[in-house]
Amino acid sequence: MSDKIKIALLGLGNVGQDFAEAFLEMIQEDGRPIEIAAVAHHDRNSPVALGFQQNKVPFFENATGVIDMGESIDIIFDLTGNPETRTELRKGLQASNNKHTVIAPEMIAKLLWMFFDDTVGVQNIKNGGYS
Repeated sequence: MSDKIKIALLGLGNVGQDFAEAFLEMIQEDGRPIEIAAVAHHDRNSPVALGFQQNKVPFFENATGVIDMGESIDIIFDLTGNPETRTELRKGLQASNNKHTVIAPEMIAKLLWMFFDDTVGVQNIKNGGYS
């Protein structure tokens, strides 16, 4: 078992990109034991997606592709804003018998973001739930 918490970030739009940057800052500057182990975004050629790909982080255009990484992912941050994606993720984890990986919806991201920077406007994060 690794000492690092391995996370997957799904959805690298405005909110997801800022969230990823906050995590990267904590990892690089503060030496936190966190690894961004996978990312997903619908646009493979967006600057933030390209940056992760250049750093050899597994990349998925379909957010549910991260399910195939199995229990090597500790936490999936679903920042897609799409309740159907969250439902597909949950069903996929159940079907693969993955009892380790947890899905953190936007509300958990909002909570964490308040610890990253209490001046950040997190009102863009929806109150996502399951469909």
